[in-house]
Amino acid sequence: MNALVQANHPPASAVATATAERTQYLTFMLGGETFAIGILAIKEIIEYGNLTEVPMMPQCIRGVINLRGAVVPVMDLSARFGKTAREVTKRTCIVIVEIEAHGEQQVVGMVVDAVNAVVEIAASEIEPPPTFGAKIPSDFIEGMGKINGRFVILLNANRVLSADEMDALARADGGEQMTVTTVSAA
Repeated sequence: MNALVQANHPPASAVATATAERTQYLTFMLGGETFAIGILAIKEIIEYGNLTEVPMMPQCIRGVINLRGAVVPVMDLSARFGKTAREVTKRTCIVIVEIEAHGEQQVVGMVVDAVNAVVEIAASEIEPPPTFGAKIPSDFIEGMGKINGRFVILLNANRVLSADEMDALARADGGEQMTVTTVSAA
């Protein structure tokens, strides 16, 4: 009986390998285009609102929010990609993302037009970023994922939401250094 059970189930290592080959991504809309970020970086999705504007911040920082007592900067991804800030609609939301900066986990919000779904993309369905022609800086792109025969831009959250780059942008705009608050994962 034991041999029969083992024959009907793949070994645990085969299951782990098959699982490791597929990664989950949160897909969202921004300016009519679909983007995605690895689900492991996403902490939560909240309704857009209650932003406090902070003077002398880079154009792409819309303000800060109070997230359970922590000050969290909120970035407008359209502005970060060099486009005009998007108009807020009833589907606009803030995706709370955890990035690594200076060896610590830091939390940043990003404004998106709408959240679509969580999808699984096999490693074999991910192509390298394009070397030219992308509408955003190529170092922001982790890869191009194929979903239902269409490409989706997979963003590198650590590069797009980099605290170092935000500090540089703030100083270039004549502002002060931005401090991103570390929020515990509890």
